[in-house]
Amino acid sequence: MAMSASPDTAGLQEVDVEAIDVARLEPLVGTEHMAHFEDIAEAAADALSGRAVLNINSTATGGGVAEMLQTLLAYARGGGVDARWLVIEGDPEFFAITKRIHNGLYGSPGDLGDLGPTQREHYEAVLRRNAERLLPRVRPGDIAIVHDPQPAGLAAAIASAGARVVWRCHVGVDEPNEWSERSWGFLRPYLEGVDGFVFSRAEFAPPWAEHDRTAVIPPSLDPFGAKNEPISRRNVRLTLQFAGLIAGGGAPPPVPFRRRDGSPGHITRHAAVVRSGPAPPLDAPLVVQASRWDWMKDMAGVMEAFAQDVDPAYGAHLVLAGPSVTGVADDPEAALVFEDCVERWGKLPQAARDRVHLAAMPMTDNDEQASIVNALQRHAAVVTQKSIAEGFGLTVTEAMWKARPVVATAVGGITSQIVDGVHGLLVDDPFDLKAFGAAINSLLADPARAEDLGRSARTRVTSEFLADRHLEQYAALFGRLQ
Repeated sequence: MAMSASPDTAGLQEVDVEAIDVARLEPLVGTEHMAHFEDIAEAAADALSGRAVLNINSTATGGGVAEMLQTLLAYARGGGVDARWLVIEGDPEFFAITKRIHNGLYGSPGDLGDLGPTQREHYEAVLRRNAERLLPRVRPGDIAIVHDPQPAGLAAAIASAGARVVWRCHVGVDEPNEWSERSWGFLRPYLEGVDGFVFSRAEFAPPWAEHDRTAVIPPSLDPFGAKNEPISRRNVRLTLQFAGLIAGGGAPPPVPFRRRDGSPGHITRHAAVVRSGPAPPLDAPLVVQASRWDWMKDMAGVMEAFAQDVDPAYGAHLVLAGPSVTGVADDPEAALVFEDCVERWGKLPQAARDRVHLAAMPMTDNDEQASIVNALQRHAAVVTQKSIAEGFGLTVTEAMWKARPVVATAVGGITSQIVDGVHGLLVDDPFDLKAFGAAINSLLADPARAEDLGRSARTRVTSEFLADRHLEQYAALFGRLQ
């Protein structure tokens, strides 16, 4: 496999990443653009010679950040950069605190728990233990990219070892409120001395993050990974039938997928699906949301909008798909969100409940799980992302890449991807279930319009949300840190 995490004696992990030649993007971006990118990449590799670029976060699996790092670091290594990935260790209380900070940055009260002196003391104690194992790996002149709230408190320790430190925040809210201000107040003492900030949107930066130290770098996807590579309609059907997501089944299908290191894999695992009736028929239109089980993704809201406001005459079924709740180490709320969805599902009228399916995706093999999600998104008639707040929304990018029509809320980074009516449909109010259901109905009723939106969406991803653009922006940032 291209990626594995080997634990340190104290739990700190270094994730092994295989180098991938970014030239495989050339058929997508064109020869001229690829030549320009290679000039930039070679200059960056020369400037970083003898120095490592360390990426530090809190999980190697689950969610868009981990998926994005797997791709970007593989391409960076393929371009001659010594790019490394380290995953910190934390206990349940630490991750409860950082989830509280995370939710606050989205403008949400989360669990309403405290972020006071007791929580700060525990946060710092956990990070001191991580720093003891991390600092021997840091050399003067290295660049450390510290991702999100969990490892933010390591910034000063890393800088003391002579490295340049960039804090990369993947979440945020366009309009600050008391909860976002509380989270920023917790984080600010650890971040004021960093050399640079990176946000997905300019609106996410707090006022004290000086403009000349701040870069706006939207995420990107890997079009060749298991979650985004092309799959024939036959193999989509076989994958979903075996996984239990549409009617059919039988022996494991001979459906291959390509792992990140290029080696072959095959589908051998099922999704764990909560349903009251049979799986959706092959010819039933599927409305799909594939997200983490996170309050901000509002899976329950999608379910209620579908049950109340999507016309049963279309024969559509809804599949809400997320990772197994034991498969994402840094998200203590995942099980609660999934349980809440199951409870609300159980209260739906029987006719609606028969058309709603809650799928926990197998996480034993990340590439296999990604391949199942790939098939599910490709089979979808409509992909939704009903986020209450959103840092970027790689699941939106993934659906756009697959030329699927998207119905999403006009929040955060989703608005950086979709122009309403051009690349998908946006609903202004995340809590307006009728409007969300009406947008889904409009696409189920007009497949030709849905197809047009999907085509435009794929063109946009090709031009703006692939790794070449992402790496070019990081190269420019590193150039300013020399």
